Amino acid sequence: MHIDILTLFPEMFSGVFNNSILKKAHDNEKYSYNLVNFREYTENKHKKVDDYPYGGGAGMVLTPQPVFDAVEAITKKENTKPRIILMCPQGQAYNQKKAEELANEEHLIIICGHYEGYDERIREHLVTDEISIGDYVLTGGELGAMVVVDSVVRLLPNVLGNEESAPKDSFSTGLLEHPHYTRPADFRGMKVPDVLMSGDHAKIENWRRTESLKRTYMRRKELLEDLELSVEDRRRLQEVSKQDS
Repeated sequence: MHIDILTLFPEMFSGVFNNSILKKAHDNEKYSYNLVNFREYTENKHKKVDDYPYGGGAGMVLTPQPVFDAVEAITKKENTKPRIILMCPQGQAYNQKKAEELANEEHLIIICGHYEGYDERIREHLVTDEISIGDYVLTGGELGAMVVVDSVVRLLPNVLGNEESAPKDSFSTGLLEHPHYTRPADFRGMKVPDVLMSGDHAKIENWRRTESLKRTYMRRKELLEDLELSVEDRRRLQEVSKQDS
């Protein structure tokens, strides 16, 4: 996978891209990225990329020309038809399903806005996806782009050390993940559940599934509405519901 990120502040990405999983994945050639300062594409002699909104109002609006030209230069060079993502508070709420969808692409272009917003023609005639990472407003799209890249890259083949990690993450199964424990078995009187040290893999899997359902029921009950649950899962949930009441 190759990812191009259009931003006015490429230096913001150095800490995130040069550490942890993203750095290892890049060093191991699991993906590549390019930070594009689209200010370099502006035809404005003062290097401006924004202007006052037609009709008046507060703030400045990103002009279409430098964004269109930057994307066109990238696609011409790469000779691909990428997914072009606009980071925007009005976009589709980002979730694990969307991350999994994007992880199947060969080329992503992510546009990070700034100021009051985008010229509407960018939204209507250039992008393929609009993504929001939450119902709040940030100074720019850079932090959102980092979230998207991190969540997508970790899903690429052979990026995580354990290939079972990503499929069992919270939301990948539609449920929140079960609790985890490690050594010591007894820490200040707080003990690991006996079943996890029993060596009985069937009982362990049953415990984990039950705890996953329980945690989802307690914390994000709405996630259960769209899931196709087995008869056994429904029985587990009935027990959880009784305990809760």
